[in-house]
Amino acid sequence: MKVLMVGATGGNAGLVVPELKKRGVTVRALVRDGGKIGAARRVGADETVVGDLRNPASLRAAAEGVEGVFHINPAFAPDEAEMGVAMVEAAKATGVRKFVFSSVYHPSISGMVNHAAKQPVEEALYGSGMDFTILQPAMFMQNLDGAWSAVLKSGKLTMPYSKRAKVSYVDYRDVAEAAALAMTGTALSYGTFELSAPGMVDRVEMARMAGEALGRPVEAGELSPVEWASGSDMPEGPLRDGLVRMMTHYDEHGFPGGNALVLGAVLGREPRTLEGYFRELADQSTQTEEVSR
Repeated sequence: MKVLMVGATGGNAGLVVPELKKRGVTVRALVRDGGKIGAARRVGADETVVGDLRNPASLRAAAEGVEGVFHINPAFAPDEAEMGVAMVEAAKATGVRKFVFSSVYHPSISGMVNHAAKQPVEEALYGSGMDFTILQPAMFMQNLDGAWSAVLKSGKLTMPYSKRAKVSYVDYRDVAEAAALAMTGTALSYGTFELSAPGMVDRVEMARMAGEALGRPVEAGELSPVEWASGSDMPEGPLRDGLVRMMTHYDEHGFPGGNALVLGAVLGREPRTLEGYFRELADQSTQTEEVSR
């Protein structure tokens, strides 16, 4: 089986490539420019093709000769929905059999643009005639990696929303495994699956988990979305605006979920946990310190 992979060079979607390779899939990575070819090869892509999600003709050319497509949208792009629909249409036009879409938990939350933009893509799949699987993951544990260095330096775990907001998480490695299972089998065909690790946690609980993993106290820091925006060097635009809207929603409502029944059933095992993820981060930090001595 040959699969066209969108997002192969990304830190999260790139985790799908080795899962596909384990199952004997030939991976063709879609890259936006030739400078990304090396990165795609390093994560295991067998083939690369240059294409643009804003250029339907390039997508049709990229999808020629593949049986499956894995797609993840570039989050917060102003035309995110249009790009996703264009990929669905290109896959349909070239006779692709299977389409796996990495969507998002609760895409019906219209107040978050990165959620609402997934709905038109899901709708396009329903009428495509292709065998589709839609995966709706909770917040990625991998997003915590960027905050970890600050935890090590300051002993604080800080994010730009209330420390009492309860959030559901998932390890994207589990999502990647689910994507590969969907692509190579039929058990997940024509299904939409919410994927979450067990439970919802606020940042106070997360700081406790991080502290236990490190063996020293970690405090839950507080930062509002407005404070984050005023102190950020991110230029004004759709990305910044989308992030502020998302953080404001989390600040007011959290990100409820945390029902791991579906993910456990899909994987046939218990999903990875947030406690386990913090232990991995702590172990990696210890190993790095030992190497640098």
